[in-house]
Amino acid sequence: MNNLSQKIERAFEFAAKQLRHLIETHPDYFPMYTQNGKWKHSGEAWTNWCEGFLGGQLWLLYERTRENYWRTKAEHYSRLIEHRKTDRTVHDLGFLFWPTYKRWFDLTGDATIQQVVIQAGQTMGWRFKERGQYFCSFVADDSVFIDIMMNVGIVFYAAQQTNDADLYRKAFQHCLTTRKYLVRGDGSTAHEGIFDVNTGEFLRQTTHQGYRGDSSWARGLTWALYGFGTAYTFTRDARFLQTAEACANFYIERTPAHGVPPNDWDEPNPALPYESSAAAIAASGMLNLAQLTSDTARARLYRDYGLNILNTLTEPEFLAIETPGWEGILKHACYHQRKGLGVNESVMWGDYFFLEALSKAPAH
Repeated sequence: MNNLSQKIERAFEFAAKQLRHLIETHPDYFPMYTQNGKWKHSGEAWTNWCEGFLGGQLWLLYERTRENYWRTKAEHYSRLIEHRKTDRTVHDLGFLFWPTYKRWFDLTGDATIQQVVIQAGQTMGWRFKERGQYFCSFVADDSVFIDIMMNVGIVFYAAQQTNDADLYRKAFQHCLTTRKYLVRGDGSTAHEGIFDVNTGEFLRQTTHQGYRGDSSWARGLTWALYGFGTAYTFTRDARFLQTAEACANFYIERTPAHGVPPNDWDEPNPALPYESSAAAIAASGMLNLAQLTSDTARARLYRDYGLNILNTLTEPEFLAIETPGWEGILKHACYHQRKGLGVNESVMWGDYFFLEALSKAPAH
């Protein structure tokens, strides 16, 4: 991987070209997934959770290049979603505001920018169900998604910044509940858990996007891998680091050597062998874990594996650099296989976490 630094540079240059084309061709438009490689279409969204990833990519480009064009566009696309800070209809406010307003605040230290992040975290807190001890998903009050582990960080952040012990308790309990009911003994994860809303009793594991309720949907596992690492950074509770590492170890054990999993590890003879957005999330989460674990050998394992994924994703099989007319950055991603949405396409979160992971890669 001696040439990974050059591949990363090339990938960022390509991403800048693709993103400039997107925002200048379709201004103020927030795409979710491509159809036949094109962003602008009328396909179903399922839920409203992706608007932070475009602004997040623009912030990443600004951080890398320091070009004012990207800063101006990043601020603009962040402001377009500010009203969502009080949105109680989704469980995805971390996805909206961590890539945008949190990056903006980290660059500026502006308290008014930080307040948007805090308010979004406080809004997430309203989703907490005392009976069951979890933040419910957008689907229903009885539903908890593994995806919410990627959004719990903004709740911890809001709680810590405002010294709100009860909000912190809710975030902490959600992590314990998810760990107990959605993460299995082998480190695999369920997509969704269903609870009895009257008693709080856990009823069953199920899925919307995986092969079966008891199978291992790849993107869900990477949400847990990354999200439990984030929970550990806020709490320093060793259980959360252990869970993140268990998920990472499962990923490594079950995925081909190139580092890109199918949509679900348990699907027999998958028609589509790649889910590149899961790989991008895993790469970023693994590079985080390499910094979090105190075990030198495991730190090296996660670092090297994350870089191995990036080495694969920066090849033309995945990076759309040699695919004329393709408007996304990363090919072979999947949004919702069961619904046939964004299957073998580019997806906004895949492109975002790909660039995020590239930005974490150590210089060679």
